[in-house]
Amino acid sequence: MQSQTPYLALVDIARRAKAQATGLPGRQEIKPYWTGIGFSLLGHNFVASMDDVVELLEVPQYTFIPGVEPWVKGVSNVRGRLLPLIDLAAFYGGHLTGPRQQRRVLVLERDKTYVGLIVDGLHGMQHLAFEYAREAPTDLIEPFAPMVHGQFILQKDRWLVFDMRALINDSRFMDAAVH
Repeated sequence: MQSQTPYLALVDIARRAKAQATGLPGRQEIKPYWTGIGFSLLGHNFVASMDDVVELLEVPQYTFIPGVEPWVKGVSNVRGRLLPLIDLAAFYGGHLTGPRQQRRVLVLERDKTYVGLIVDGLHGMQHLAFEYAREAPTDLIEPFAPMVHGQFILQKDRWLVFDMRALINDSRFMDAAVH
């Protein structure tokens, strides 16, 4: 048997490894996704942009504020900042339906607005493929219509894209004093 040089031994090992190697998996198309925070309100599933929601909280203790609309639950001290709490279902003329322990607060902070929205429940981060994106539905009840700027349809589930900026720009939302 003839002895090989170390180089030839490595060449032989590489040749045998290449002969037994399986090919790389086929190239897969990468699908673009939109990521948002999923929440439920008044029997609908919504998603809000990750850019709009800065924090998620359990409903904190709060202090009632006299002279405001009934949908303003009160104000809470969250890490030294006063956070107004809004019952989003009541703002739209309904009632929160989820169990109290499942209700959560979506904290919005934009420009000079810092507010917490109480919703029925959270569904966490939702990664939704753009291929399932559709125009805003036409069958929404009127108060939601200006806030919904699209939807994602996944099998039987419909996720409505809730525009928090449109809510903050709504004059009725920003004028919470009882008239």
